[in-house]
Amino acid sequence: MKTIDYYNQYADQFLQATLYVDMESLYQPFLAKLPDSARILDLGCGSGRDTLAFKNKGYQVDATDYSEVLVERATQLTGVPVKQQSFYELDMHDVYDGVWACASLLHCDRNRLPDVLKRIHSALRCGGICYMSFKYGTTDREKDGRAFTDLDEHQAKLLLDQLDGVAVLKQWITVDKRPDRKEEWLNVLWKKHA
Repeated sequence: MKTIDYYNQYADQFLQATLYVDMESLYQPFLAKLPDSARILDLGCGSGRDTLAFKNKGYQVDATDYSEVLVERATQLTGVPVKQQSFYELDMHDVYDGVWACASLLHCDRNRLPDVLKRIHSALRCGGICYMSFKYGTTDREKDGRAFTDLDEHQAKLLLDQLDGVAVLKQWITVDKRPDRKEEWLNVLWKKHA
């Protein structure tokens, strides 16, 4: 089973597990760096939880996901026309004040992460902010039919060093917000310089 098949097949279980998680403590450092009328891309939006939260806070939000079923569910939930697209296909230039990649790039092949980060960098306006999160670790692994690329601080630095004019604003480790999980996450907030 490929990762995309997992999300199409188990979309409703995934929604139940993620939709009601309180993400406010992760939104705050990201939103604090954005202008009031910021345009945000929710890259790999999953259930649409974060898209809806940003929309309700008054931001302009675009959202993408690669899973056909999650695109339908997220569009219904948010009223935002979610685009079915892989992060490998992101092709925008100087459009977004913020890119939110929460627990999505962890499904990116490690050898393709530099290219995807370049695409995010390109999609950001000068001074734009990206939030991304990965399960904490150093391995590539498969679990329940999904492929994961884990990242630690050193690996994140090596990736971001490949981009021109990027500053890491904050990097921190959190424990999974879901009540039945104890996994650690690496959170990275970085800025594209003018």
